[in-house]
Amino acid sequence: MRNSLFLAASLSMSCLMSAGLSQTLTPATEDPFLWLEEIEGPRALAWARTENDKTLSALQSDPRYQRFYGEALHVLQAKDRIPYVSMGRLGLENFWQDENQVRGVLRRTTLESYRTQSPRWETILDVDALAHGEKKNWIYKGASCLPPEERLCLLHLSEGGKDAVFVREFDVVSKTFVTNGFELPEGKQEVTWVNSDTLLIARDWGEGTMTQAGYPFVVKELKRAQSLAEAHEVFRGEQTDVGVTPFVLRDTEGRIHATGVDRGISSFEHEYVLFGPEPIKLNLPKKATIGGIASGRLLVTLNEDWSPPSGHNPFSAGSIISYDLTQWKKDPLRATPTLVFKPGPKQTVSGFTATRSLLILTILDNVQSKAFVYEHHQGAWRTTPIPLPENASIGLAAASHDTEEAMFTVSSFLSPTTLWYFDAATERLETVKTTPPRFDVSRLVVEQFYATSSDGTRIPYFLVRPKSARFDGSTPTLLYGYGGFQIPLTPSYAGLMGRLWLEQGNAYVVANLRGGGEFGPEWHQTAQGATKQRTWDDFIAVAEDLIRRKITSPRRLGVVGGSQGGLLVGTAITQRPELFNAAIVQVPLFDMLRFTKLGAGASWVGEYGDPTIPEQRKWLEAYSPYQRLVPGKTYPAPFIFTSTKDDRVHPAHGRKAAARLATLGQLYLYYEDTDGGHSAAANLIEQARRISLEYTYACRRLVDE
Repeated sequence: MRNSLFLAASLSMSCLMSAGLSQTLTPATEDPFLWLEEIEGPRALAWARTENDKTLSALQSDPRYQRFYGEALHVLQAKDRIPYVSMGRLGLENFWQDENQVRGVLRRTTLESYRTQSPRWETILDVDALAHGEKKNWIYKGASCLPPEERLCLLHLSEGGKDAVFVREFDVVSKTFVTNGFELPEGKQEVTWVNSDTLLIARDWGEGTMTQAGYPFVVKELKRAQSLAEAHEVFRGEQTDVGVTPFVLRDTEGRIHATGVDRGISSFEHEYVLFGPEPIKLNLPKKATIGGIASGRLLVTLNEDWSPPSGHNPFSAGSIISYDLTQWKKDPLRATPTLVFKPGPKQTVSGFTATRSLLILTILDNVQSKAFVYEHHQGAWRTTPIPLPENASIGLAAASHDTEEAMFTVSSFLSPTTLWYFDAATERLETVKTTPPRFDVSRLVVEQFYATSSDGTRIPYFLVRPKSARFDGSTPTLLYGYGGFQIPLTPSYAGLMGRLWLEQGNAYVVANLRGGGEFGPEWHQTAQGATKQRTWDDFIAVAEDLIRRKITSPRRLGVVGGSQGGLLVGTAITQRPELFNAAIVQVPLFDMLRFTKLGAGASWVGEYGDPTIPEQRKWLEAYSPYQRLVPGKTYPAPFIFTSTKDDRVHPAHGRKAAARLATLGQLYLYYEDTDGGHSAAANLIEQARRISLEYTYACRRLVDE
């Protein structure tokens, strides 16, 4: 069966090899696949279409594909899934997609109605109807509404799912686009309301106004009825910045306390400049983020240790500090910060938001979640735990600026997600929605283990397996990881993974690698730049630990990851290909010697390094998966998935990896969705297809004899 799976791949290999492109890639060798970097290039698109046809022919001919696809579509489009909402002043808003609303509908209801089994929804915007009427491939990318009324909104609409969007002013009460309203052409842009007649905009204003990473560094003020050419420049960063974002600092009642810009000077470093008679650059550390206003205080999160200029005792990385808003506005350079939250061992903030007068905070404690209410009272912060279920992942789903109400998601690997309602004013806590079980968990168990990385660091990972697993290396296992950008992976309910993989008697593993955010800034920063190899070592250590425990074996072990996780999978299969028999590589980074020239890659040099700097190029060269695809090794026949519309991680990474594998005579599968952007799926139908292709591939590689 496996031979038929890769028949198409073998055909494409022979074609490329006959073209004489089988030389080994070295730093001195000209890349023979630069033509695949032309996103919409006719030759590149023709190549992608040919690869798609071969992959679809190979995988969709498997009888499991249609079953997986039907089940995936059933789960994704289920009417009984939770309709997540935002809590606005005009009601609870939800964006919904199903078999009838493929592109989606923006709709609104009341809290009272939302509590019922069948809420009464009022349609605000039908994206399918809009796309049909305007003959556009619109993908809804969210809205920004003007406080406090939240009637006028700036809709973000993408053609095909790109990060670049069109911005159009919309009235959510009359449910119409505003006549002669604000309207911005397509671009990677940041836009914020000042008032009903004024916007602050960072976008492409013409030659010399975009950074090397492809983001704007010039901010202008645009008045109603002005053309873009009439907009007034208010700030200019540097072309070497990552990008500049305008902000308007408002309290929960919509009052403005400051306007300015967040200047991203590197991947993880910021400078904040306030507008006024004279611009004021705030004396915050570079690894700090303004988090808004709560309980009458300005909040700042710290990702590095910091001793304030005022002589205050130092604050540790991972802390949240706050300033008295009145004092800060009088003199933001001399205001005295106080501590809100200091993380303990293995703790990190996972989210926070403001209600009318309170701060709601969630933390991770050894990758388990807790939630708290913080109130500033008589000069100090009072903390009250919210009694949500323990041993679960808790996420902030929504919060009201008018009341003390909030909503949380609570889930674990084997417990369907529940949506909890909480009112801090009355201490009312209750479930309002629950995801029905999507797979049978009665025969499964979850365990947490630790692997030892190459430098002796203990790396935690979660294993979900059948209770009846034999520990003889025979269990097909998928190992998932990310390990970058201080983003944590936490236990969560994945109905489709459970249904299409776990229910078949297989195992699933989530690795908490250095570079991620599971244990705060230090866990991330210890695997950046020159030490990024630690992330790859951690992943390999988890794979080796699974094999050592005889949970699985190289024959039955596959790896999965997307974006940074796609790079992670690429390093795993090029550094230790003998450990794996499958690799699902989603929208990946792969060519780390050219990543700064592709998509938004230049914005990530803080995570990886800069290949134009010789010293940094050396460590990138040491692990760049594209260059490490070499003759004489057998790779685990990866399935590479990208999107033509991905303007964040360029599809050329995946394209060139597949083409390189072909020149080496290696087995592989490649699929490129024409829509979807970095999510690689613009709607539920495309998502179901992608998932079904992946699990069909995984079964053929890891389950079949």
